[in-house]
Amino acid sequence: MSLNSFGRMLRFTTWGESHGPAIGAVVDGCPPGLPLGEADIQPWLDRRRPGTSRFTTQRREPDTVRILSGVFEGLTTGSPVSLMIENVDQRSKDYSNIAGAYRPGHADYTYDAKYGRRDWRGGGRSSARETASRVAAGAVARKVIPEVAIRAYLVELGGDSIDRAAFDDAAIDANPFFCPDPTAAARWEALVDGARKDGSSLGAVVECVATGVPAGWGAPLYAKLDAELAAAMMSINAVKGVEIGGGFAAARLRGEENADEMRRGEDGRPAFLSNHAGGILGGISSGQPVVVRIAFKPTSSLPMPLRTIDAAGEETEISTRGRHDPCVGIRGVPVAEAMMALVLADQKLLHRAQCGTGS
Repeated sequence: MSLNSFGRMLRFTTWGESHGPAIGAVVDGCPPGLPLGEADIQPWLDRRRPGTSRFTTQRREPDTVRILSGVFEGLTTGSPVSLMIENVDQRSKDYSNIAGAYRPGHADYTYDAKYGRRDWRGGGRSSARETASRVAAGAVARKVIPEVAIRAYLVELGGDSIDRAAFDDAAIDANPFFCPDPTAAARWEALVDGARKDGSSLGAVVECVATGVPAGWGAPLYAKLDAELAAAMMSINAVKGVEIGGGFAAARLRGEENADEMRRGEDGRPAFLSNHAGGILGGISSGQPVVVRIAFKPTSSLPMPLRTIDAAGEETEISTRGRHDPCVGIRGVPVAEAMMALVLADQKLLHRAQCGTGS
């Protein structure tokens, strides 16, 4: 299986399967001399870890990370940083009934069509378990961009949106939905409980914002910052849509409304009067907050019977046992942050390589 790597100057590769002995990542191109230890990575993994509330999968994984290489005396050496996370709570027998049939909405059929075989234990490489490796790699990337702050949160769940006027940053880490609107979070509890009781699932929209990104990162054509971000976010399991800045709403504006007019700021640099562009103009960061939204489809693993076919092409029904997130978008929040960090760190190093400065 090829194409398990992402990035240019800062390049990471993930490895492992959902029900294998371990998963992990190798981060190549990390500059030397950055302070890095397992304690710098673990808090980000803990935010994504399963089983932290009744609204996520009850698979019990501590997601304890080990640094195997690339760090000496607490500092990166410039060699590849290898990270490993053991799988300790696999229940492969839960998936034995799907070994010969394809789950609707999953990659079972397409993996078979491409490779002629598939790992049916939890989906193998197609499982969202792989995203733990990305979060670990993202923690390394954050060390490359200390000037940037990245914050993601849910803005919509099951079609129910937050009230932007009630946005409270402190609330994001105070509820199990990473929701900045406490009233919406209370509504979402009932929504997710209802979907789980019905044997169903819900989709969600995650917004991710990076502040402190200087003007100049990115490229005009084939390494556009927004294109790299779109590719990174679309590579996350269950993501079916990406918006930068105003996104599709920009198509409903007049030109003068969407223009992001500028005035002279106190420091002599542009002071933008709006941010419909999401902090990116012509593929290059403008110095404004970089804003990305991603849409997660509802979880495809459902206990209710669904019509499908088996590997022989015979029609049948299938229901998926096991432990699954009723809304994958919830734990997608730290994954979105990690992918934002990995792209921005890569773009910073690319900018430094061409222009000789980090900002």
